[in-house]
Amino acid sequence: MTIPHHRAAAFGLAAMAALSMAACASRPKPMGPAATLVPAPPPPPSYAAPSPGPVTEGPVSGAAVPGSERDFVINAGDRVYFAFDSYQIRDDARPVLAAQVAWLGRYPAVRVRIEGNCDERGTRDYNFALGARRADAVRDWLVARGVDGARISTVSFGKEHPIDTSGSDDGAARNRNAHTAITQGAT
Repeated sequence: MTIPHHRAAAFGLAAMAALSMAACASRPKPMGPAATLVPAPPPPPSYAAPSPGPVTEGPVSGAAVPGSERDFVINAGDRVYFAFDSYQIRDDARPVLAAQVAWLGRYPAVRVRIEGNCDERGTRDYNFALGARRADAVRDWLVARGVDGARISTVSFGKEHPIDTSGSDDGAARNRNAHTAITQGAT
């Protein structure tokens, strides 16, 4: 039986690659009593976006009274985050906002204030305007899904109320948010 030339060439290349890899394999050299172990350096740090989960003032533990502010923070989440210089609702914010819609549906007497926040970059006036657009974007999202707009007020804090003052990129990302604060009707 004769193997076509192109298949024979491919087979030969595959065999050579396998042999090369086997030849490169090495075994660790035995260490004598004078040898010292040098630990491998840690991998370089990689930047990861901050967790989009709710941020609260102080620890959240234990059970919460249904309909309370604590219940809202634990079971819905009170904060969503935005990309730099943006007021578009991110995909990772949608589950938090959907949980807010459901929670507010269970407690129709509750009123909230959406507080738009920015990082320290940009002018004071620009950040107040961007914070207002962020608050309005969250309000519009909630209203479009059935929350009565009369229950929601908005305010922009611009860069005036940071939650992270570290000056790091992660801190700046945490400061680009809209915080939903209960203003009335919680138990």
